[in-house]
Amino acid sequence: MHVEAKPAESPAWARLQEQIGWYDEKSRVCQQRFKLLKILQIFTAAAIPVAVVLSAADWLVAGAGALIVVLEGLQQLEQYQQNWTAYRSTCEQLKHEQFLYLAGAGPYRDAADRDLLLAEHVEGLVSQEHAAWASNRKEADSKA
Repeated sequence: MHVEAKPAESPAWARLQEQIGWYDEKSRVCQQRFKLLKILQIFTAAAIPVAVVLSAADWLVAGAGALIVVLEGLQQLEQYQQNWTAYRSTCEQLKHEQFLYLAGAGPYRDAADRDLLLAEHVEGLVSQEHAAWASNRKEADSKA
């Protein structure tokens, strides 16, 4: 008679929890960085016409314009927006697998070895996201 391990005792379950935590945190950080860069760009862009009207030094206006270019360059180089959405998507897919596993639903309903199936699904999602990330990095590096 086969007795399944409780989720807390399963290496597949531990890996799932680890990956949900990693993708959730990375998504949050990328979202914060993307929004910070965009907010800085918006405020800097809005300050340029005000600086011109106030007859600010040319170097100050030019510096503000250069700052906008640098901030956008950082966003393109680091791909914060793309990573944020990709990481969030993967995290939500992993949570979906978690729910199906716990409920014994979907592919886990009549699976002979639910932990094996969970491990395969988790690694499939992680591998898929990693391949997309590598492709995006290659594309971003070629643009830079």
